[in-house]
Amino acid sequence: MAETYEGEFYCVKCKEKRQTSGEVVVTNGRKMAKGTCPVCGTKLNRILGKA
Repeated sequence: MAETYEGEFYCVKCKEKRQTSGEVVVTNGRKMAKGTCPVCGTKLNRILGKA
């Protein structure tokens, strides 16, 4: 089962913080949450910390 993150992401297209959920992946030794903006559909990333 994949780990999920639910919280705030910053959308660079809307220039606002959005509440959404995303899947947690490990990239370059760091945990990142990847989701989609519920308003414009842009991909969102949030760095969570070291894996």
